[in-house]
Amino acid sequence: MIVHDLAKFIDNASFSDLSEQAKKQLKIRLLDSLGTAIGAIEGPPVTSIRKMIRDFGGSEQSTLIGGGKTTPDRAALYNSGLVRYLDFNDSYLAKGETCHPSDNIGSILAVGETNDLSGKDFLTALGVAYQVQCRLSDEAPVRDKGFDHTTQGSYAVAAGVSKALELDEEKTANAIAISGTALNALRVTRTGALSNWKGLAYPHTAFGGTHAALLAKYGITGPPAVFEGNKGFMDSIAGDFSIEWQSEDLERVTNTIIKKYNAEIHSQSSIEGIIELKDKHGFTADEVDKIDIEIFDVAYHIIGGGEEGDKTIVRVKEEADHSLQYMVSAALLDGQVMPEQYKQDRIESDDIQSLLQKVKVAPRQEYSDRFPDEMPTKLTIHLENGETHCIEKRDYEGFHTRPMSWETIIAKFEGLAEPYTSKELRDQIVKTAKNVEQHSVSELMKLLRKVKLES
Repeated sequence: MIVHDLAKFIDNASFSDLSEQAKKQLKIRLLDSLGTAIGAIEGPPVTSIRKMIRDFGGSEQSTLIGGGKTTPDRAALYNSGLVRYLDFNDSYLAKGETCHPSDNIGSILAVGETNDLSGKDFLTALGVAYQVQCRLSDEAPVRDKGFDHTTQGSYAVAAGVSKALELDEEKTANAIAISGTALNALRVTRTGALSNWKGLAYPHTAFGGTHAALLAKYGITGPPAVFEGNKGFMDSIAGDFSIEWQSEDLERVTNTIIKKYNAEIHSQSSIEGIIELKDKHGFTADEVDKIDIEIFDVAYHIIGGGEEGDKTIVRVKEEADHSLQYMVSAALLDGQVMPEQYKQDRIESDDIQSLLQKVKVAPRQEYSDRFPDEMPTKLTIHLENGETHCIEKRDYEGFHTRPMSWETIIAKFEGLAEPYTSKELRDQIVKTAKNVEQHSVSELMKLLRKVKLES
């Protein structure tokens, strides 16, 4: 059975399997994700989840970022919601799928605290989750079949959590089978009129995958043919594929990418490009007659107005951060795309609503052929005086061809966390993340409970 091959790979994985580069990149993504989590602490959807947890309680096993404790699965839901809400965490680009492997961090922290998981074992479990999610995205994309990327995530969460719980091979197989069978999500999550669920779909998978691993820990079994069986994942959704799990390493994290801007991942090179054009030529939004963007087909379909819906209708945060027209307009008007650009009054302002209607997006086959090894885009700005300015981009700072340094990641963390933390606390979190193999998950969570909430 494939699930047992995968479980054996997970069981055999060890800290020594991680290269020095993989360890560094996992730690960078940990700090990056803690920054996005702290920066989202007042987000309305996660505030609602905190209220729900407070109202219904639960055993105090796992820390909530910002204080309080609850059950591991509920902590996974809440803390993963924080990591995800701003849509500012990392990404992995496969030819037919895009995912955010740092979505698994909240779950591994939640269960890791329950058994005082070491930093070395935390990195190993996280490396496992990254490897499983990225490889399934490579070989078993589901977006074109109408399913969300959280579908592959159900296997990744269960894998990482099982490793963190130190489950044996049989229980790990059951955890993966339960999670993979139960958590097949529809792509309508990210099409048409978007809702809070866009940012909470993976946190719900984190909750479900963590819960599945806990069920397996206590002896609950799952369908052993979850991958290849009658009406299983291959038969019902993905089609046939093959991954030789025993030949896999833990290096896929080194191919993931980090966001420079608080925007959907496929927009990053276009946003960097519009800012570079503005800085070089000095034009203003008032002078713009039209903006033409040529881009690869995945970006066109997800954020440019292709098969996932009109992106010139922007009413709420979830629609704004998935509209290339909006994000490029925000970058031109404000010189940045950060959480401030998604406040409701900014979304509704006349200048940005008018400008985004002037942005035209079209796919270009040459660029589609170069994706995902590159993130190619071409922006042409037509001014009312007849001038045109053009820029062509292949990547951006944060792409795997131009990786971010520790210093840049720390600056991003500082900017997001500063309103809710003291300088001393930020320094402690940075130091702990950079040297997490010398600490335990419990030590890190003690710091994260000190994050300040206004209410």
